[in-house]
Amino acid sequence: MLSSRFSRKTRFAGLAAALTVAVSFTAACGSAPTEQAGGAGASKAATATSAADLGGMDALIAEAKKEGQLNVIALPHDWANYGEIISTFKAKYGIQINEENPDGSSSDEIAAVKSRKGQDRAPDVLDLGQTFALSGAAEGLFAPYKVASWDKLPDTMKDPNGLWYNDYGGYISIGCDAKAVGTCPKTFADLLKPEYKGKVALNGNPTKAGSAFAGVFAAALANGGSFDDIQPGLDFFKKLKEVGNFNPVETTTATVEKGETPISIDWDYVNAKYAEDFKSKGLDWQVVIPEDGKYASYYAQAINKDAPHPAAARLWMEFLFSPEGQNLYLKGFARPALLPAMEADKTVDPQLLEKLPKVEGTPSFPTEEQVKKAQEVVASGWSAAVSG
Repeated sequence: MLSSRFSRKTRFAGLAAALTVAVSFTAACGSAPTEQAGGAGASKAATATSAADLGGMDALIAEAKKEGQLNVIALPHDWANYGEIISTFKAKYGIQINEENPDGSSSDEIAAVKSRKGQDRAPDVLDLGQTFALSGAAEGLFAPYKVASWDKLPDTMKDPNGLWYNDYGGYISIGCDAKAVGTCPKTFADLLKPEYKGKVALNGNPTKAGSAFAGVFAAALANGGSFDDIQPGLDFFKKLKEVGNFNPVETTTATVEKGETPISIDWDYVNAKYAEDFKSKGLDWQVVIPEDGKYASYYAQAINKDAPHPAAARLWMEFLFSPEGQNLYLKGFARPALLPAMEADKTVDPQLLEKLPKVEGTPSFPTEEQVKKAQEVVASGWSAAVSG
């Protein structure tokens, strides 16, 4: 059986889209949320665009506790520390969290929102690849809501009307079993060295898995490509295959532990978690963000417009975007969207911050159109690049 972390990668499925473009969807903002079962309080929560609309945080907490439940979907416990995030929220507010399909994709989440409209088991909240956040907002599926820390989020990380906002993300990194490999690679150029024959793997197929797609994009940036030109990334993997260094085994927790994928190109928070999880088992898993190919991306949160537990959904967002919630992401080696603001106001946990893989500079991101174009290039060229 595949681990949840491996399955979770399909949530990006080549969807690491625009963070530099703030998109407003009039149709979504103009859609009135349906009245929820639960009376006037629930109806008022369903239309609240901030905690102030309910009378402040204490009132929001009271309404959420009255509902008593929250439906989440596609949140594996071993990804970005969601296990601890969920347990902390439950203990803090005494609200039951109903978890469904932890290995699901962003498309599964959107499908559940559509197919279960008006049902008590519909998802209340969503954790989505960026393109699905954009498309879901365009379809009018999300409720506008601005968390208390809204003004601290960069404009490039949120819909201006509060339909979605980025919560955590990371950089493409190179993870390496130092005991098995010896001198670990630090750049994409290093990966072509003869000592890495048969050792370099990806977390999935880039035509389906977002982490692998991002790996190809990072390789493109390292080899003369750009956000407008991912072809050098395909060319790199073709060369990696030709010199015998490409390992077709898709990285999972199990393949790392068993030594089947001694070098893995993956998100830094996934590789960093491997390093932590397997240290006690004697595995020296080292992680580096390659200087010649820095590629970053983030996930986005959204509230189902027809959430069966609208107050709990809004309280969940407030929790995730509080210093406590953001530090819990950081504990899972994911980079919180509010990290710059937390560093400025000293609310970030310095010990957790120190554990993040080091990276210099400020990340830039492709636009949605650039990602779509890149997806098409990868879809048509990947098989040929690594076949044979």
